[in-house]
Amino acid sequence: MATKVTSFTVVEEQFNAYIGDIVYATMTTVDAKGRPRARVLIPIWEVVDGRPAGWLATYRTPVKAAHLAKNPHATFSYWTPRQNAVNVDTVAEWIDDAEIKRRVWALYRKGSPHGAGYDLGNFWKSPEDPELHVLRLTPWRVQVIRGSDLHSRIWQAEGTA
Repeated sequence: MATKVTSFTVVEEQFNAYIGDIVYATMTTVDAKGRPRARVLIPIWEVVDGRPAGWLATYRTPVKAAHLAKNPHATFSYWTPRQNAVNVDTVAEWIDDAEIKRRVWALYRKGSPHGAGYDLGNFWKSPEDPELHVLRLTPWRVQVIRGSDLHSRIWQAEGTA
């Protein structure tokens, strides 16, 4: 049974701990016919004005771009064999702003939350690399599941029920 919470701060510590431990998320999008596609990536997360906000440094592949053009909703699922899990339902938006790319580059290097992230220099030359693309991830629902007893808490943004 899931407990709904109205404030993200109720799940924030557990959200950060699980994501920092698990790191890799399965990102799922759907095509124009509603067929899902999954890929494993490392998004980063922060809290802005009491709400979660995410970023994904990625390649703008034809499939990912086509899916998000038709339907900007994407889900990020984290899971560990201890059965701890986090599911983040988002709206994804391509951002092509040099200042934001530099900020995201720094957040990845720092780890956000702690444990998640990596040196983007392993894949791109710099924040100005034209192959580096950034998705802003605006969560509208977050579910955190504790594996030891399957206790689940769900935060949902106002007006998205």
